Amino acid sequence: MPPPTVTLPHASLEASLTPAGRISIGGPQSAATDALAKAFERDSGAGLIELALGDSQDLAPSLAFWRRLAAEFLGAACAALDPTAPAEPVRPAPPAGLFESLTAAVPPMLGAELVSPELFGQLWSAMTAALAELAAPFAKGLAEFLESRGSDWHTAGRICLHLAENKRSPERPFAFIATYARRIAGQDELQYVPLGHALREYHGAGETERLLALLTPLKRAAADCTWLDELVRTGDIYHPLGWTADDAYRLLSDTEALEAAGLVVRVPDWWKQRSLSRPTVSVTVGDETPAGLGIKAMLDFQIAVTLGGERLSSEELAEILSRTSGLALIRGSWVEVDSERLSSVLDQWLDIRAVAEDGGLGFAEAMRLLSGTDAQLGGDEDWAETRAWSEVHPGQWLASELNGLKAPALLDAIDRNAGLDAQLRPYQKHGVQWLRTLFGLGLGGCLADDMGLGKTIQVIGLLSLLKEEGAEPGLDLLIVPASLIANWTEELKRFAPHLRPLVAHASALPRRELVALDEQTLELHELVITTYGTALRTPWIAERAWRAVVLDEAQAIKNPSAKQTRAILKLDARWRLALTGTPVENRLGDLWSIFNFLNPGLLGSAKAFGRFTRQCAGATSEGRDGYAPLRKLVEPYILRRLKTDKRVITDLPDKTEVTTHCLLSKEQAALYREAVRELEAALREAEDQEAIQRRGIVLSFLMRFKQLCNHPAQWLGTPDFAAARSGKFQRLAELAEEVAARQEKLLIFTQFRSLTRGLAAHLADSFGRPGLVLHGGTRIKRRQEMVHEFQAPEGPPFMVLSLKAGGTGLNLTAANHVVHFDRWWNPAVENQATDRAFRIGQKRNVMVHKFVCQGTIEERIDAMIAAKRELAGSVLSSGAEASLTELSNEELLDMVRLDLGSATAS
Repeated sequence: MPPPTVTLPHASLEASLTPAGRISIGGPQSAATDALAKAFERDSGAGLIELALGDSQDLAPSLAFWRRLAAEFLGAACAALDPTAPAEPVRPAPPAGLFESLTAAVPPMLGAELVSPELFGQLWSAMTAALAELAAPFAKGLAEFLESRGSDWHTAGRICLHLAENKRSPERPFAFIATYARRIAGQDELQYVPLGHALREYHGAGETERLLALLTPLKRAAADCTWLDELVRTGDIYHPLGWTADDAYRLLSDTEALEAAGLVVRVPDWWKQRSLSRPTVSVTVGDETPAGLGIKAMLDFQIAVTLGGERLSSEELAEILSRTSGLALIRGSWVEVDSERLSSVLDQWLDIRAVAEDGGLGFAEAMRLLSGTDAQLGGDEDWAETRAWSEVHPGQWLASELNGLKAPALLDAIDRNAGLDAQLRPYQKHGVQWLRTLFGLGLGGCLADDMGLGKTIQVIGLLSLLKEEGAEPGLDLLIVPASLIANWTEELKRFAPHLRPLVAHASALPRRELVALDEQTLELHELVITTYGTALRTPWIAERAWRAVVLDEAQAIKNPSAKQTRAILKLDARWRLALTGTPVENRLGDLWSIFNFLNPGLLGSAKAFGRFTRQCAGATSEGRDGYAPLRKLVEPYILRRLKTDKRVITDLPDKTEVTTHCLLSKEQAALYREAVRELEAALREAEDQEAIQRRGIVLSFLMRFKQLCNHPAQWLGTPDFAAARSGKFQRLAELAEEVAARQEKLLIFTQFRSLTRGLAAHLADSFGRPGLVLHGGTRIKRRQEMVHEFQAPEGPPFMVLSLKAGGTGLNLTAANHVVHFDRWWNPAVENQATDRAFRIGQKRNVMVHKFVCQGTIEERIDAMIAAKRELAGSVLSSGAEASLTELSNEELLDMVRLDLGSATAS
């Protein structure tokens, strides 16, 4: 493609992709970048075209990636330009395999997980529409528009250099001709006619400027190709020529440079398949089953030299190595011969084999070679040359195992829901099978399914399956944030009551008992649940050997230098699993840290990984495969399904409701216990009072319990809404981080206007920008303005609403997460609020999170509603508080009493 002539110094800009499929750019703005920013604000198609017309130098990898797509489009558009009807809109077809190639090479950026071939098809169509709009005001259409921008893109693709075999002439076995694109009268499609016709068509008609414009790519290419310069100077370029094999090899060797100059090059098919047109060092790893499993396994390593996929004999190899360089006719086919390069590459592989001969090739090194990088992960500066003359294949054993990870066949036990008291969805069954396959191989994995797809139940399914199979014995360790202990214990109780978990945390055991837990006690359980902080502080967790260590919210170890991360890495485990709902595609540092836990050494040291990713970034800027080797390297160990992928998630309901159990902070628990004692005393004192007075006492305490469950500051009337003081605030921060990483939006409902500002400030920290607050004091006109702001694609990421003010009359379908922070205790009212997001116009699955403090009155009311939903709906329709006032003193105290065994978070 021709080099652009417009300079846009936007190296500091970064691109991202929104869930709506729009590309946006961010970073320091300047006069030079203003046009690009405005183009992307209009639409992605216009922005991509502006990017293609800009400078390709010093782009951030994210922008360089999108420029590659735009450059391919603009080149195809110019090649499809009809010189006889320049004003007609062009509709270029994408090159075969382009979208799949780009999908594999996407760099880290916000929204990287959303990239797909289908998305590129949509962007290609958007560029087609944008280009038609940009060219419409110009009489000569696209060409004149490009000329007005100081660009010679429109000359690209007009001139084509053809090389073909000429089997009738042994002395000159190749034919060469230069042509240009033009429309033949009476025919619809463009035809390539000999370039000599252009002299008559343009020069003879006095259109010298058009002729010079047509020849611009040829002149540009000739500046770097002496053989082409000679053809131009002598005029031979305008005539068909018979070529020797050496002549043909010069063109074939310069194909990329010629195409970069804006020429189309048509060559024989055998040259396009380079592995078939040259002798190749063929390497096979993992043909036999290794003695050990896991990342420390050693794989067998075999080398051969092949041609067209068939092994060369020693005599044929010797003959090839005796030649110099160029094209040779071998086995009746033309073959590229470069004995010096082939010999160098072969020696390099023999050196690798010599190092590996003692015990085999390390699993990590083998996987790196299969991904397309070198065994040292970017440490070999000449690897691109080696890769061009060699190929690495998985052997029979390794290929079978890798295929099993990509498309696992379900075990019968998994098809029967893995022994769970639940009906697993098809994608969840495949998730359990994927986990079982990794466990059997001893290779760590990262289950990174979208929020709401059931990561928890898939892990429980694996543990249940291992128990049913009688797999190798051992105790498993589950490490979670404190706010998720309750969720895990509830899910285990509900779906796998046959599993016996032990909660090793201060919420379940006094610190003295926790530290002193002995092996005899541990052997009574299959699973230990603890927190990151407890794992750091408890010696016996670090000292014993675990069958499996599972990390939930694994982004907790994203900082490799943190004391918590270092402690987790030292744990002795046969198998390791990480769970995360935040995209691992976006942040390379997080990816390395998680894999350093899962499969230590696979991604090398932090220094080696940094070197490797810099090479990937450089490849992206040069329009090559970019981050494809990295993605191929980690792909087998990451399972990520998106709710938007209907190819996988075919039966996902439109609305998913989950009860989010939260633990109380120590301060909350102390204040709650104090409130229970005061209620008990107040009830005794009210025994001789009127019923209405007793009802008033009960209602005031119920309000107090609700406020204490929300945050101590709400009950105390202080402005300090620090997250550490409230289990609900801590869980909300974790949820908001995941929603923000997915660039999704959230509605949060509370009964209390006094709480809205504290929630909004807390969420602004998690999202990194402010949201909106709507309550009874919000003016009616402002409410509609807020709705329009929130519904805009780039609008605020969250809205806090008081339940009465925001429960009806609003259409907020931009949100696909709804949080009921404190419960109204009336399902009808909560559903009405949920329907602000889940209503006509919503095209995505809506996640409804109902926050409940474990061990408190909130949990008991929630259980009553869940057990007798229809009855609860009628009984509580006038408000739960009114119904609770009718209970006896004993019944009421049982309802509100704090369950100390499951309530506190610290």
